[in-house]
Amino acid sequence: MSLPASTAPNSTVPKPKAIIGVSLKMYFGYERTLEYCREVATIAFAHPAVQRGDIELFVLPTLPVLPEAARILGTAGAATGAQDIFWEDEGAFTGEVGGKTVAEIGGRYAEVGHAERRRIFGEDDRIIGLKTAAAYRNGLTPVLCVGELQQGSVEEAIARCTAEIDAALNRAQSLGPAGRTIVAYEPQWAIGAPEPAAPRYISAVITGLDAHLRTLPGQADSRVIYGGSAGPGLITQLDAAVAGLFLGRFAHDPKELKTILDETAARPAAKKVAA
Repeated sequence: MSLPASTAPNSTVPKPKAIIGVSLKMYFGYERTLEYCREVATIAFAHPAVQRGDIELFVLPTLPVLPEAARILGTAGAATGAQDIFWEDEGAFTGEVGGKTVAEIGGRYAEVGHAERRRIFGEDDRIIGLKTAAAYRNGLTPVLCVGELQQGSVEEAIARCTAEIDAALNRAQSLGPAGRTIVAYEPQWAIGAPEPAAPRYISAVITGLDAHLRTLPGQADSRVIYGGSAGPGLITQLDAAVAGLFLGRFAHDPKELKTILDETAARPAAKKVAA
């Protein structure tokens, strides 16, 4: 049984002030991904906020690159993980990769429930919950993506996303102990759009999701970040409840990622986030 959030064993672990994650999706080939990771490692190694642990930085490359990416980024205080995992750890599942293998080759994160996985591959709440459980039991931090299909009210977005969070975590916790979760709020209508959702809208939705997440057993150290056409200039406009950003194409240029790291480190709201 999971302990209440206030008494969970890891509840005293200080939280990083901000989280910046990058998904490379399938945009880069093997060598280009390694080049990117080397550039990011150089930035991370020289960045005081990353080195102090004020910013938790991770990159999710395509799976064949993961072992070398983990080695490159790990030397600079950053980390890496997989863009997807299977819900079983091993067995006759041709073409799939389990969380056990991801952890063995250096991954520390596993993205689950991205809108593209839901839309293109038909993944539903049951599958996403099983994958979340697989991440927990293999010591991976799930990056659980949630988001409404169409733009509406803040209240509608919170209702849709809390339902997705509860569906995933309830199923995962029925299968074993929970762990830390990074919830990536990505409104589906903003993914791939020219601009992200409005800062006030993002802040209001994530404030609601963060408050809900903190009521769930075993989630005292869990955080909510924003994704969906996020890029430079956004983090400075967001409320302290927004722990950071989950970046896509706008961070595929390492110079842009450095700008975002600088903005994150300088964000006054970051100082308001309780440890």
